[in-house]
Amino acid sequence: MKTSNVLLLISVLLYINASTEWPTHTVCKEDNLEIYYKSCDPQQDFSLSIDCCSDITSHTFNIRAAMVLRHSIKELYIKLAMIMNGKTVLTYSETLCGPGHSKLIFCGKKKGEHLSYEGPVTLGIKEIPQGDYTISAKLTNEDHVTVACADFTVKNYLDY
Repeated sequence: MKTSNVLLLISVLLYINASTEWPTHTVCKEDNLEIYYKSCDPQQDFSLSIDCCSDITSHTFNIRAAMVLRHSIKELYIKLAMIMNGKTVLTYSETLCGPGHSKLIFCGKKKGEHLSYEGPVTLGIKEIPQGDYTISAKLTNEDHVTVACADFTVKNYLDY
């Protein structure tokens, strides 16, 4: 390998290691509803998209999500927090995978496996709260290690 190629590869790897933030991704943006996300895991980003922004206000909508697992998920827990003006106003946690308790098709996936999902999602809420706020989501496994983490910025001006 030429010296210039080696130097280029080293500089790219150093830049990737030096970067402390992932870019902000747009989930959807329409007239009265905008949703963005940024991975808060310094070592891993992931992809997430939906078919149509206005579908989120319906009970069930389709998503596409993908990532490579850095940690196995024998057990998987989610913690959500709704943050407005810098203050947590609502929290929610749930076990998604566990012994005899597997709500997701990817429960039991191993480190290094490619995880992807394309299909319907039901939020279990009747409407998305109006206003500007952040939803912090963190998935951890049985070892309390972060599997995925993201902060979602929601700007909802829909009139229900």
